[in-house]
Amino acid sequence: MPITLVIIAISCIVSFMAFNNSRLMNDLILWPPAITRQREYHRLVTYGVVHADFGHLLFNMVTLFFFGQQMEPFFTQMLGPLGFALFYIGGLVLSILPTYLKNRANPNYRSLGASGAVSAVLFAYILLAPWQRIIVLVVPMPAIVYALLYTGYSLYMDRRGQGNVNHSAHLWGAAYGVIFTLLVNHRVLPHFIDALTHPGY
Repeated sequence: MPITLVIIAISCIVSFMAFNNSRLMNDLILWPPAITRQREYHRLVTYGVVHADFGHLLFNMVTLFFFGQQMEPFFTQMLGPLGFALFYIGGLVLSILPTYLKNRANPNYRSLGASGAVSAVLFAYILLAPWQRIIVLVVPMPAIVYALLYTGYSLYMDRRGQGNVNHSAHLWGAAYGVIFTLLVNHRVLPHFIDALTHPGY
């Protein structure tokens, strides 16, 4: 079974269980004091398998379903059978690490959801197919255009610092996805630059 589908299955099962089990949710969510004081480092990963509600879960898993299956063969070829799992788990940790460090003494802060890792998958895909048409809220657009809009919006919202969405994790996840992909295959960068100069929407 593709690792993408395994990740989706685990995320859906655990999220649905946690919707009705506050103790399970509290044991898995990113709560900085639990890591700082109690060394519960597993939370740097498990926060990504629980979600705030069904809509949050659905958006992340649908995005992962489409783009994860596109990127999994790439990372399998570069890193072996567990390559995509390594990439995805790294996305969970690296996307949330700046948030954790910023809030490690804040007992009122909590974060959850796979958005950072999903952003990593999406931006890795954009490197390989920048002009591929994707659908964003029923609006078709080239992947590279979406990347620019997504980055600009996330930067703006992160600086405003309002709402319950962790835009910092989205940005760090996207950056991780780009950097990790370039590190595992240096030919991706010239491919991306060449693709940009030859639009084919």
